Amino acid sequence: MSGCNITVKSTDMKDELQKEVFAISKAAFEKHCVEKDVAEYIKKEFDKKHGCTWHCIVGRNFGSYVTHETNHFIYFYYGQKAILLFKSG
Repeated sequence: MSGCNITVKSTDMKDELQKEVFAISKAAFEKHCVEKDVAEYIKKEFDKKHGCTWHCIVGRNFGSYVTHETNHFIYFYYGQKAILLFKSG
């Protein structure tokens, strides 16, 4: 999935944090092929770097409605995979 287009659908994150999300997502897809493993990688990296509790959903077909901390939400496409990452709790 290298060279994938990133399309942000919704976010309230600051630009610096968004760049980190994109870099970690790229690393996750380089290391893993299964969506749940990609989501786990991204979630654990953000828990380590930015404190608990982050949630991550990766896939092609899902709906969501979540409550999140201000400035800690992003929903974007990495290629054809949607990624929802947010901090709550």
